[in-house]
Amino acid sequence: MPLTIPVPLAAVAATTPGLHADPLRLITESGWVAQGVLLTLLAFSVMSWAVMLERWRFLKRAEAESKRLLADLQEDKRLSEMYDRAARHTASPLAPILQAGFRELISAVNEGVGGARGAAPSEEGRQRVMNRLRRRVDEAAGMEADTLDRNLGVLATTGSVAPFIGLFGTVWGIMDAFQGIGLTGSASLAAVAPGISEALVTTAAGLAAAIPAVIGYNLLLARARRLGARIDRFVPQFLSQAESQLDAARPAAAVEAGKFRI
Repeated sequence: MPLTIPVPLAAVAATTPGLHADPLRLITESGWVAQGVLLTLLAFSVMSWAVMLERWRFLKRAEAESKRLLADLQEDKRLSEMYDRAARHTASPLAPILQAGFRELISAVNEGVGGARGAAPSEEGRQRVMNRLRRRVDEAAGMEADTLDRNLGVLATTGSVAPFIGLFGTVWGIMDAFQGIGLTGSASLAAVAPGISEALVTTAAGLAAAIPAVIGYNLLLARARRLGARIDRFVPQFLSQAESQLDAARPAAAVEAGKFRI
């Protein structure tokens, strides 16, 4: 019986046509279907990374500006001063809410919604003013809350779809492997290796696109929810402050050149 010497797998791979360790060569030598899958996954990956970087910068700045704005608001209790300070923190989602509420309050009083035009409103008029103010503030808060999770759907879509796109490339690569077996009539490594390699490349690409997108989505969504909760806490605080100053206003001191000042 002739003596057979085991050949290492690495040596077989190095001498087998179509089997390479270089991922770039695997990609360039893949079929058009696999390359289309890889290009699709690359597009998803680029979009998801762009969204993650943009949302991370936006939410980080919004959190920092909101903290500074709330710290400034602790120093001034008058709405007019709060309005001026809000202009310094435009990146905070709280600033547009405060500004919209202040403008609506001044507009309602100066239009005579709560009673005599430009004068402090009566009790019944105060309720009408507060109802109008509450609607405007809630509307502004809703608009700001909608901007917090903008484009996060791209990350969710990438995380859920990319593995299936990679799986499609995997199935197609296995089909090529079986086709190679049928053409050669042999299940040798030379026949099945190219298709299997192509399948593994698309699988890895799908996971490489999906995993960062899922992680980024969860982290950014958590930050967006924290800011949303801060907005929810700020709205009643602002309404309470506006109501207290509205109650404390007096016609003699409130009217200046026909305008209501608080």
